[in-house]
Amino acid sequence: MEREITWYDVLGVLPGAEAAKIRHEYDAKKDLLRPALISGAPSNVLQGISRAQGILDNAWEVLGDPASRGRYDESIGLRGPGGHLREPGTNPDGSGLGPPETGSAGDRGGDATGGFVTLTGWLGPQRRRAKPVAVPDVRGLFYNVCLEVAARWNLHVRTVRLTPHPMPVEGLVVDQSPRAPAELQRHGELTVSVWHPPAR
Repeated sequence: MEREITWYDVLGVLPGAEAAKIRHEYDAKKDLLRPALISGAPSNVLQGISRAQGILDNAWEVLGDPASRGRYDESIGLRGPGGHLREPGTNPDGSGLGPPETGSAGDRGGDATGGFVTLTGWLGPQRRRAKPVAVPDVRGLFYNVCLEVAARWNLHVRTVRLTPHPMPVEGLVVDQSPRAPAELQRHGELTVSVWHPPAR
């Protein structure tokens, strides 16, 4: 769960959101991709839009039906038997909704108490280099969702805006560099190309 993008993320809602809120967010995002707003977009943008439409439809298919949503919540560890929401970090496998772990104590160069292991004398504190993280595929996600996902992966986002005179609405990520399954060091830079419907 820690390194997955959930259907809740895609729609920009919390797991406990009411059905009406989920429907509203789905409709609002689909509305930004309607034919009147995307006509004349370059082919790379149209590919990103097509991907986004599929992602949104899949999110709605899963979260729009209460039974499907319940099964999904159980599969990602949000709900236990009986349908009650779990607290973050209390899933049976130990994963939660919080950000990915920053590494084990050994990865941080410390002991289990968070202190640093020191070697004798002049060497002082020893820190191990952080392991690289797999780059998430954020193409087809809306910009705010992209920022949340990147933050969970401890990545910085550099934005390339593709629309010179955009409408004042949330943009869509249509490309990224590097692309998944590349790896970056934590706090590395993920460059995303963001498209907005142009102001007419």
